[in-house]
Amino acid sequence: MTPLTLLCLPYSGASAMVYSRWRRKLPEWIKLQPVDLPGRGARYGEPLHTDMRRLALQLAHEQKAMLRAPYAVFGHSLGALLACEMAHAFRSLGVPEPVALFASGTAAPTMRLDYDRGFADPKTDAELIEQLRILNGTSEEVLANEELMSLTLPILRADFQLCGRFEPVQRPLLKCPVHVLGGKADRATSEQLIGWSQETHGSFSVDMFAGGHFFIHEHEARVLRVIKDQLEVHHRRHAMVAVG
Repeated sequence: MTPLTLLCLPYSGASAMVYSRWRRKLPEWIKLQPVDLPGRGARYGEPLHTDMRRLALQLAHEQKAMLRAPYAVFGHSLGALLACEMAHAFRSLGVPEPVALFASGTAAPTMRLDYDRGFADPKTDAELIEQLRILNGTSEEVLANEELMSLTLPILRADFQLCGRFEPVQRPLLKCPVHVLGGKADRATSEQLIGWSQETHGSFSVDMFAGGHFFIHEHEARVLRVIKDQLEVHHRRHAMVAVG
């Protein structure tokens, strides 16, 4: 099977390396490509962004030179919004749309009015740490590590502003399939997850998982199975169209 590139966008405060272990667990025909954002990981020295569309366009420009169709885009939480914006940015640059867009762990772009508007203004360190506690993805030992927090909190503050300042815009819908993943105990409601169907003329599906916001780690094997199964369907269909 022709290799398919899977671009993976991280959630708030994280480096794209949170997806690195997926490489060993996905089939060989899926080429995992974590996309690091400015200000973290290998790009730590670059300025942080607080404008979602400007960041998406920059990332699309960077990926365009090395991207070969077919490809898919996955993002969790902040990464889901960014993945959607990148799909639009790719289209504006003349790149074919992805064979699939995976939006995980957050409300749809048009369903965010009361979802994270409170994050539009910068949060204090204490407010950010409390939010990490609510999300239940960071141990108390890490939260108490002042040196580690001094590196993490500026990134988290900017990422929360990316989400809080995000505004949906009127534009042509995507044509690619959109697949949504959600946690049954997460903040995003069923209605907010189903709202992703308004982003595309293509097919749409929702898979729900036990657990809270970080279900993608708690139920990694099942998450990867959903991704693989969906990509197999779309990849074969894409190959048939290309041959035809």
